[in-house]
Amino acid sequence: MNSKTNGHDPELKTTEIRPLTQEEIASFPGQPGSLARRNFMKGSALASLAGAGGLIGGLGLDRAAHADEHKRADDHDGMPEDHVAPGQLDEYFGFWSGGQSGEMRILGVPSMRELMRIPVFNTDFAIGWGITNESKRVLGNDFPRGGDLHHPHMSQTHGHYDGRYLFVNDKAGTRVARIRCDVMRTDKITQIPNVQAIHGLRVQREPRTGYVFANAEFRVPSPNDGRDLDDPKKYQTMFTAVNGDTMEVAWQVIVDGNLDNTDCDYEGKYAASTCYNSEGAVDLAGMMQSERDWVVVFNLKRIEAAIKAGKFNHIGESKVPVVDGRHGSELTMYIPVPKSPHGLNSSPDGKYLTANGKLSPTVSVMAWSKVDSYFDGTLKDPRDAVIAEPQLGLGPLHTAYDGRGYAYTTLFIDSQIAKWSIQDAIDAYAGKKVNYLRQKLDVAYQPGHNHTSLGETRDADGRWLVSLNKFSKDRFLATGPLHPDLDQLIDISGDKMVLVADAPVFSEPHDAVILPSKMMIGKIKRKWDRADPYFAETVAQAKALGVVLEKDNKVIRQGKKVFVYMTSSAPQYGLNSFKVKQGDEVTVTVTNIDSIEDLTHGFCLTDYGINMEISPQETTSVTFTADKPGVYWYYCTFFCHALHLEMRGRMLVEA
Repeated sequence: MNSKTNGHDPELKTTEIRPLTQEEIASFPGQPGSLARRNFMKGSALASLAGAGGLIGGLGLDRAAHADEHKRADDHDGMPEDHVAPGQLDEYFGFWSGGQSGEMRILGVPSMRELMRIPVFNTDFAIGWGITNESKRVLGNDFPRGGDLHHPHMSQTHGHYDGRYLFVNDKAGTRVARIRCDVMRTDKITQIPNVQAIHGLRVQREPRTGYVFANAEFRVPSPNDGRDLDDPKKYQTMFTAVNGDTMEVAWQVIVDGNLDNTDCDYEGKYAASTCYNSEGAVDLAGMMQSERDWVVVFNLKRIEAAIKAGKFNHIGESKVPVVDGRHGSELTMYIPVPKSPHGLNSSPDGKYLTANGKLSPTVSVMAWSKVDSYFDGTLKDPRDAVIAEPQLGLGPLHTAYDGRGYAYTTLFIDSQIAKWSIQDAIDAYAGKKVNYLRQKLDVAYQPGHNHTSLGETRDADGRWLVSLNKFSKDRFLATGPLHPDLDQLIDISGDKMVLVADAPVFSEPHDAVILPSKMMIGKIKRKWDRADPYFAETVAQAKALGVVLEKDNKVIRQGKKVFVYMTSSAPQYGLNSFKVKQGDEVTVTVTNIDSIEDLTHGFCLTDYGINMEISPQETTSVTFTADKPGVYWYYCTFFCHALHLEMRGRMLVEA
């Protein structure tokens, strides 16, 4: 057998595997019967494709036999590979999108246990997100009460996760948010101007993040102020770069078509996006007329130079520089690919970019070196940037990598993951007779995104793959008409994929990142720093009023404004009661002076819709109008002490 490097580390070797026979593939776990185990489903889906031009129908209704897949041959203690015993810690962190909930979730891998939820675009009564003054400063007082969070991605330095920030998008609210990884709290949210529906999001890898790239999917009039409502020819959308350090919008690029997913290279030269609806239509039938759409590549240096030279415009009241990157621009490259490409994924060796066909059974593999050749003028036809187009199955949506030369593509209609060799696919495209397909594994059902451990960095370790499936029929106990989604954990450390765990999830995770937990050691704080900027404004306000937050318990009245300051220390608040008048604007500020980690307090004011969490050494505040006279108890919501139920006080509201 021959060996080859993994493309970015000459010391790491991987062994080429001979092409497998259909009989061998059929014998793998998750392959009952044959490769054509769901022909009836494919027929239904193909009929739908022919009728509507979309991936409608064709849903998998049978169950794969996975009963013994979770046990490995090298399992000596009889426990499944994904077992994490009580008291043991997971080897990996997983950061999951929360979909329509508007939140982000932290999971442990391989246990797939949900560890924490981080509210971002949603309100959250558990910790008071959207209720406290501190969270409203991030959200804005008039923020939409919800969001559709799709794509979490961690900041990088030289192609490696650096543990500084996680960036996420809100498709429903056209926003991008930043989460601090040290406290796992959202600290910035940016509304993206001039566009609608931020979908794809990715971070710059080199030299660092840098830019956060965001795709606006829907085409709208520009400016979208009521003019040109019935003239779709004047609709447009844009590619946006956000400064990851300041969270300000750096620039935007007008494109042809609708933007979908995005990724970038490992050298800091390019970003790229899948782009559909080359027809510029506003209905399904109109969007299906052309045979091809594009991957549009953005030349970052040229865009920055154009802006520096003043070759940009402003749209409406926005001050963001906007450049024109439509066909014919020297700033962009349009690579023709099969109709309606979806996922866009760069390989960890920095050589390739794959666009997943969705309506085509193919994945288009492009070489970043060919993009160089196009922009220096030596490559004339953008289509020549495509160096492979393997046929994998029905409905390719997203591709992940293991760092050993193999790619893993979700097949939405087939309800499978296809493992294939990148080099063999390139050789086959060049005319050699090689079999690039290594294995197909059944998943349940309709996989969308998939993600490998460290697969979006230079450090891809080929250990775990998660398939984020849209359907879970018959996998779990019935929960009513709304079923859970299904995340499935797959071991990819050996020559074959092995399904090891099912994990039900709430609507609707789109994407995830997985990294070793040891990478975050020393980065995640276990209690708040009293000088943390998150509550600095609240601290400054107290200081202006002469209040020492760590010890003062007092009420300060300034006209109709009342400021209530108290400490919390298990099992009591610093104030047993405070009195206000009906109609007063009341600000309650609580400082948790306990220093023991995990000793969190809450402050819940009954019948006023107020609750907030105060972790050790944190200061949290809330402002409301005392509009109802009477006695209203406040109490601790986090069980902090044997006398927790007695930890309470009264707000007395005079009529």
